[in-house]
Amino acid sequence: MPNDPPDLVSALERIKALHPKVIDLSLGRIERLLTDLGSPHLRVPPVVHVAGTNGKGSVIAMMRAALEASSYRVHVYTSPHLVSFTERIRLCGDLIDPMLLSELIGHVEHVNGEAPITFFEIITAVAYHAYAQIPADFLLLETGLGGRLDATNVVPHPKATVLTPIALDHMSYLGHSLAEIAGEKAAIMRAGAPCISAAQSPEAAEVIKNTAAKLGVTVVWQHEDWTIEEDDFGTVRYQDAQTDWSLPRPALSGAHQIVNLGIALATLARLPVDIPAFGLRSGMRQIDWPARLQRLTEGPVVACVPHGWEVRLDGGHNPAAGEALAHWLAAEPRPTVAICGMMAGKDLSGYLSPLVPHLTAMATVPIPDHDGCAPPNDLENVGREAGMTEVMACTDVMSALASLQPHLATSGGRVLVCGSLYLAGEVLKKHR
Repeated sequence: MPNDPPDLVSALERIKALHPKVIDLSLGRIERLLTDLGSPHLRVPPVVHVAGTNGKGSVIAMMRAALEASSYRVHVYTSPHLVSFTERIRLCGDLIDPMLLSELIGHVEHVNGEAPITFFEIITAVAYHAYAQIPADFLLLETGLGGRLDATNVVPHPKATVLTPIALDHMSYLGHSLAEIAGEKAAIMRAGAPCISAAQSPEAAEVIKNTAAKLGVTVVWQHEDWTIEEDDFGTVRYQDAQTDWSLPRPALSGAHQIVNLGIALATLARLPVDIPAFGLRSGMRQIDWPARLQRLTEGPVVACVPHGWEVRLDGGHNPAAGEALAHWLAAEPRPTVAICGMMAGKDLSGYLSPLVPHLTAMATVPIPDHDGCAPPNDLENVGREAGMTEVMACTDVMSALASLQPHLATSGGRVLVCGSLYLAGEVLKKHR
C-alpha cells in the first residue's frame, strides 16, 4: 500500500496477523468485538445494505451522488480499494483521514487483544466505530463477500436492503449454484425493510422470493415494480407506481449502468428523503467511481498510445462482467486491444470468452504484489482456446503496450486494461 502513509501501512500489516486466513466467513468474531467496543453498529446512521455479484459499488456511488447533491450527509463502506486504503471508508462525503484511521485501528486492535479475527472483520469493526461517532443521514453499506456470514451483516434494522444482479463468483465460499449463492446474498434481508432487487435469473429469483416470504419482506422487483429506460437522446426515465423521474445518463459507461441506476433510484424512492430534480441531474454528472469502464486522459499508459486512441480501465472479473463488457464493446465498435490480468481462482474462460470476438489482440500480465494472480501464460492459453490468435504473455502493463504497438497502427482505436480491480488499482497509482 505505497500510496498510504507509513503509520497506516504499519497498522494494516499488524492486523493482518490476527488470523491465519484471509477469508473465514463467520459472524461470531465480529459480534464479540463489536460488543467489546460498545456495539457501535447499533448507533450508526440509517443503513442501506447492498449485496449482489456485480454493480454493488456502482449502485452505491449513484445513491451517494444523488443524496449528496440533495444536501444529505452520507457515510459509505465499500471494498476493495484501488489506490489508497482510505477509499473504503467515507465519512460525510470525504475519505477518512489516514491519521484518524490509524488511530481507530490502534484502538480497535487494543480492544480485540490477541483474539483471532480476520482482516476484513476488524476493518469493518473500525468502520462501524467511526460511523457511530460522526452524525450523518445515511450509511451506504456494501457487503464484502456473500451476505449471510459477511462481517457487515450485523445491522438489525436497515432502512432498506438491495440485491444487484446475482451471478456465479466466489464459488469456493458461497456455493456452486446460483441458488446457493442467492441464498447467501438474500440473507441480508430484514423484516420491516423493503428489498430492492434487479431482475434475477429464475433460479436466484425463486430463492429470493422464498427467503422474503419467510421473513415477511416486500421485494421491489425490476420490471414488476419499477422500470428504467434510456432513449436515443441520452435521457433516462425511471418509473414506479409513485415516481416518474427523467434525468441525464449517468457518468458511467455501459448499458449495465442503466440497470444499476434503476436499482439506485428504486431504493431512493423508498427512503425517507426528498430528492429534487436538480439533485438527480447534478448527481448523475458528479458520480465518482473509478475503474468501471473509466476513460483515462493522462498518465504513462495514455502517453504510449497513438493520437486518436482512447484508454479504458475496467475492473470486472467474472463471467457476468465479461458479458457486460462485451455488450459495451459491441455497442461502441472500434479496433480494441486488451491488456488483461486476473486473480487465480476466477473463471478465466468464462470472463474472456465473450470478449475475444471484439478484440484484435490481447496481452496478458501479472498483477504486481499479488501472489495469487493468474500466471500470464495461463491467461494466454485461455485466450487462445477462446479463439484469440494475436495474444502474448508479458511482464507488466508497459511491456504489454510495447508488444501491442504493431496493432495500434489503425486510427481511432481503444486500449482496454481489464480483468481485475487490483490491476486497475496498479494502473491508477501511476495515473495519479
